Amino acid sequence: MSSAPGKRLLIVEDEFLIAIMLEDMLTELDFDVAGTASNPARALELIASTEFDAAILDVNLDGCDSFAVAAALSERRIPFIFTTGYGASRVLPEFAHHPVVQKPYRLEELSDALRQLW
Repeated sequence: MSSAPGKRLLIVEDEFLIAIMLEDMLTELDFDVAGTASNPARALELIASTEFDAAILDVNLDGCDSFAVAAALSERRIPFIFTTGYGASRVLPEFAHHPVVQKPYRLEELSDALRQLW
């Protein structure tokens, strides 16, 4: 099920247990986790200071959206996927071409979405 062995991913997820579960799933898929952010400000700091190949963004981060993070990633041409418990309709039209994974995550769906990035 490996998508891209050795690729480094940034996780942007505000719920600690979900972030841990996602890290485990990524490890199972042969990805490395470059960092984890629980809010947009921290995510933007990591984007500026950390090398990684792609990102996974929760659309809703403790009441804030992650669209500023998505814009920063787009500016740097770093691919990403969105995750949400609310459905793809919550994604702004300018980001509609990015894969969306519905929560709760299933390993196969996550793998399929990540494969679309490369």
